[in-house]
Amino acid sequence: MNRQGLSPPMSTRAVGVATLARQHLIDRAPMSTVEMISHLVGMQAQAPFPPYFGLWSRIVDFRAAELSWLLENARVVRLVLMRGTVHLVTAEDAAFLRPLIQPILDRDLLQNPLHGRALKGLAPDAVADEVRKILADGPLDSAELGPRLAEKFFDVPAASLVHAARNTVPLVQAPPRAVWGKSGKVRLVPLEQWVGSAPQRHPSIETMVLRYLAAFGPATVADAQAWSGLTRLGEVMDRLRPQLVTFTAESGAELFDLPDAPRPDADTRLPVRILAAFDNVLLSHADRSRVISAASRSKLFTPNGIFPPVVLLDGQVVGQVKHAAAAGTSTVTVTPYRKLSKAHTASVAAEARRYSSFAAAADVHDVVFTEVV
Repeated sequence: MNRQGLSPPMSTRAVGVATLARQHLIDRAPMSTVEMISHLVGMQAQAPFPPYFGLWSRIVDFRAAELSWLLENARVVRLVLMRGTVHLVTAEDAAFLRPLIQPILDRDLLQNPLHGRALKGLAPDAVADEVRKILADGPLDSAELGPRLAEKFFDVPAASLVHAARNTVPLVQAPPRAVWGKSGKVRLVPLEQWVGSAPQRHPSIETMVLRYLAAFGPATVADAQAWSGLTRLGEVMDRLRPQLVTFTAESGAELFDLPDAPRPDADTRLPVRILAAFDNVLLSHADRSRVISAASRSKLFTPNGIFPPVVLLDGQVVGQVKHAAAAGTSTVTVTPYRKLSKAHTASVAAEARRYSSFAAAADVHDVVFTEVV
């Protein structure tokens, strides 16, 4: 490898092993919850509880209570960020990332297929001022916030006004939403009001890209854009090029990486891991072949964009799982995408039981395998 030209091709297997190493999906890490969330540059979190399972798969002896405490004490927050989706991030990263991602949300105000037409001509600053005024007394859910906004913007549907609110103001989803063992509506409150600090005025997009590579690299420009939702990151990579090393992917694409980032041997033994629903390791590259084949991807991803927890075997998705608990029994059902050997079945079952033990306190933990789909 060198800083000036491209090194010999890097196999897809080697790229995948490197990504799994820095995702701490080869060896669980003795890190704190907040350190891991920071390292991952956040975790996709439009559903409230998948991040708990994503952290369990990465941290030695992870305890759900630690994440719950961080949420309740405003050390970590859930708000709209990368790709215009809800992410769980540290309070510091919320202030850092939101201004960088804001162009996506500004564009969505005009182009959103459900709300764009209704919001045409609406002044974003006026909406933001009204949102902050209404929420000054504390969090409100969408059913409360929408009608309040409609009192001022009476010619715009309440649902569209809530959409405008989340795009113009960094709104945190306040607890008890996403607190382990609890339920609650999505109650919104401005970031600066919840954590006591406002979004950064001049965050560095170069820093954001370097942190992406540290957690998801090696990666192409297209990969970084798929993760963030931003465009024109090629210009950023070019500015960073003197600090980076480059490789050639099997596809011929140029991969960028940090010089000292882990890149274990491609023959590294990879353990079974169960990834949480919506795990970012499956969503953060334009070319996802490093962790999931085209055949498996066609079975996993559905038109509504919802996908379940999945099984990684030797670094690739080989099936999906479903958990259910009732009457003192916790059951994990594994649906494989291909026939598994007896040894592989035993390894998957062992990890599934550990997953079950984390998911629910129960007298019995069962693992059931369905037919191959």
